[in-house]
Amino acid sequence: MGEVNPYYVVIGFSLAIIVSYLFNIISKKTNIPSVLLLIVMGILVQQSFDFFGVKTLNLFPILEILGIVGLIMIVLEAALDLELKKEKWPIIWKSFVVAFLGLAGSMFFISLLINAFLATDYQIALLYAIPLSIISSAIVIPSVTSLDEYKHEFMVYESTFSDILGIMAFYFLLGDMEATGESNFFATVSLNVVVTILVSFVASYLLILLFQQIKTKTKLFLLISVLILLYDLAKLMHLSSLLIILVFGLILNNHKLFFAGFLEKYIKDDAIKDNLSNFKLITLETAFVVRTFFFLIFGMTISLKSLVNLNVFIISALILGFIFMSRFFSMRAIVGKNVKTLTLIAPRGLITILLFFSIPAAFQQDAFDPGILLYVIILSSLLMTYALIDDKKQKLKLEAQQDKEEIELDSVNPEISKQINKILGKDDSDNSEKTKD
Repeated sequence: MGEVNPYYVVIGFSLAIIVSYLFNIISKKTNIPSVLLLIVMGILVQQSFDFFGVKTLNLFPILEILGIVGLIMIVLEAALDLELKKEKWPIIWKSFVVAFLGLAGSMFFISLLINAFLATDYQIALLYAIPLSIISSAIVIPSVTSLDEYKHEFMVYESTFSDILGIMAFYFLLGDMEATGESNFFATVSLNVVVTILVSFVASYLLILLFQQIKTKTKLFLLISVLILLYDLAKLMHLSSLLIILVFGLILNNHKLFFAGFLEKYIKDDAIKDNLSNFKLITLETAFVVRTFFFLIFGMTISLKSLVNLNVFIISALILGFIFMSRFFSMRAIVGKNVKTLTLIAPRGLITILLFFSIPAAFQQDAFDPGILLYVIILSSLLMTYALIDDKKQKLKLEAQQDKEEIELDSVNPEISKQINKILGKDDSDNSEKTKD
């Protein structure tokens, strides 16, 4: 096989971005997650390569790098959209508790299932269960824009909390399993969290103070590079590095809250505001590009043989059953009634894939078929699609009912209707008289 023409590679990259943009448009109209379409496209691309005898490189190292950068950008994108206000507190604590209970319940039941059928060691089963228990903010955040404000904010908060808690749990457990000496697991975890929070706040305050002082135009990718560097250094030090990204985004977007009192004199509000909108745009665009190639390459690495395995399908279905059972009870306990839409929005995606491929070879189980991941990702995304379509239908039905009631009110008593419309500012009689004059 000869050398690959670089122009073909550039054409391929360009087409991938264009098609991904079209998938976003399709997703908004149909509520089918764009990442699901990207996975399917990756599968078709790989099948085409196999058919024509085109050899491809080992894509797993690229997938891991894209996953790390994508995770950072997605959490940063979410944090920059979150406003910390007093009136937001109820939705923040409720989404956190639901994320925690849903994650814990899913981990418990899925680990029992994996322990019974696929792995003999419970710790290894739990290590495999954690990635399957995490909601994918990479899929949720761009997919829930059509929901009302409360549901939209709830899912952004919950998916972000689920990512952070799940990743922390995964690496804490992995570190404990790899430790050679005896240690107090809970003491280690507590110390890790405290140190990470302190580092997060100190680093975030320093970065924002430096950020507002930079006068050159080329500074946004410099800031992103520093954040990625901090994330990787914290990861090498076994800290919960994703907290650094979350805290930085929250402080930057809510700088007036965090730079209050004597700190207020150190902040340049105009400089922060001018750069914040551009930084949000850069983060959004970068997350879009990384997300595109991550799910496209993941689709290219999938083996379709496992999808025809009945045992794989049954185990995947049981895993989904445990996920939504835990989610339903936590939703009912914390949020209350009418939680159908929120319960069904629990897709698995980037985090699940990234953590699954982060399991060391010493703990990998041959009995665990990767097809389980694909089934869980696809079926959970389809359930989310159903929930979003159903929510839109309910909105249209409610609007139609309200219009019907207004028409009936007009027909029953026009004078009362006129007075109500006048109170609501809908009375156009004065305008019509002026028009006649």
